[in-house]
Parts: sequence; structure tokens; C-alpha cells
Amino acid sequence: MSTTHNEQQLEKNIETPEVETTDDTSVTVETDASTETTATTATDSLIAEETEVIPPEPSPEESAEATVTALSQQIEALQQKLQEQTQQYEQLKNSHIRLTAEFDNYRKRTAKEKQDLEIQIKCRTIGEILSVVDNFERARNSINPTNDGEAANHKSYQGVYKNLVDSLKRLGVSPMRPEKQPFDPLYHEAMLREYTDEYPEGTVIEELMRGYMLGDQVLRHAMVKVAAPKPTESPEVSDSQPAEESGSRD
Repeated sequence: MSTTHNEQQLEKNIETPEVETTDDTSVTVETDASTETTATTATDSLIAEETEVIPPEPSPEESAEATVTALSQQIEALQQKLQEQTQQYEQLKNSHIRLTAEFDNYRKRTAKEKQDLEIQIKCRTIGEILSVVDNFERARNSINPTNDGEAANHKSYQGVYKNLVDSLKRLGVSPMRPEKQPFDPLYHEAMLREYTDEYPEGTVIEELMRGYMLGDQVLRHAMVKVAAPKPTESPEVSDSQPAEESGSRD
């Protein structure tokens, strides 16, 4: 009985170490295999990284060609930019010239309008004074003082007349002198015609009312008498004249 029990205990002791030894060996084999696989993968990754990081060096011809291409592109870009800037400059220049011309025209037009307005105001104001000047001239030509008192009065208002004329001269007013000058409708107004052989036809014989100028502008036309050639009378004309008159009466 005891012998059998000892044999069974011995068998258990012998089986247990075999099982433990078998398990430890398998774990060790699996660990070594995984370690070798990890090391192989890391080595392959390192080799791949080294291969990717180091690019192949270009040849001198390729480097020169790439440099020329890059410089050509930069030159084209700069030329295009220069062309755009030139166009913009021309537009601004033309705009500046146009605005300068418009402003210069505006300045001249404004100055001309201002000058014309000043002349119009002067003409209206001085035109009202000319009638006073005419009255002074009529008085000077018609009055003949006979004593010292009349002579003193005549001298006093003639002094007023002289001051008035001097004031008009300072304003730019000047009298016309149309006598013995050809008749000009721009400056003269014909009131009478006188048949005469002493003056050529169309010559101003006498100034009936004085005309005045304000600078280059007519302030008042001169009223004048104009010379006309004498008609040549013939018997036929003299005989036909009464007939025309009688026909007109009928």
C-alpha cells in the first residue's frame, strides 16, 4: 500500500517539471522571435529614411538650366510689371495734361467774363454821365460872357467840366475824332448827308454829337454828317422828275 503511494508521488514530481520546462521554453522562443522581427523592421525603416533623405545631386548642366529658367521668369515678370506701370503713368500724365488745359481755359474764361462784366458796368454808369458832359459842352459853346461876373461864373463851371473830363480819362474814356475820317458804321452813326465836291464820298464832314470809347469798346457812337457826291443833272432827269412827283401825288 505504501509502495504504491510512493510510486504515484514520484510520478507527479517527474511530470510537473517537464510541463514547467516546456512552458518556459515556448515563451522564450516567442520572445526571441518578436525581438528579431522588431529589430529587422527598425533596420529596414532606417535604411528607407536614409534613402529618402539623400536626393541625387543634379548635374552642372541641369543646375545652370534651372538658374537660367528662373532668371527668365523673373525678367518676364518684371517686364510685365514695368509695362503696367508705364501704361498707368501715361494715363495719369494724359489726365494731368487734360485737367491743366481745362483749368487754364476756365481761368481765361473767368478772367474774360470778369473783364466784360466790368466793362458793361462802366459803360452803363459812364453812359449816364455823358449827358452831363454834353450839357457842359453846349453851355461852353453858347455862353459868351460880357462882364467880369459872367466871366467868373463861366470859369467856375468850366473848372467843374474839366474835373469831370479828367475823371473820365482816368477811367479809360476817350473821345472820338471822326472829322475828315472815312465813315465807319462800327463807330459812327450817319445823321445827315451833304452833297459836296470838297470831300470824297463817305467822308465825315462834321461831328454833330461826340462819340466816346472805353478802351477798345464803343461807349457811344458819334453822330456825324457824311459827304455825298453832287448828283449830275441832265435834261432827261429834270423832265422826268416832276412826272414821278405827280405820279406819287396821284
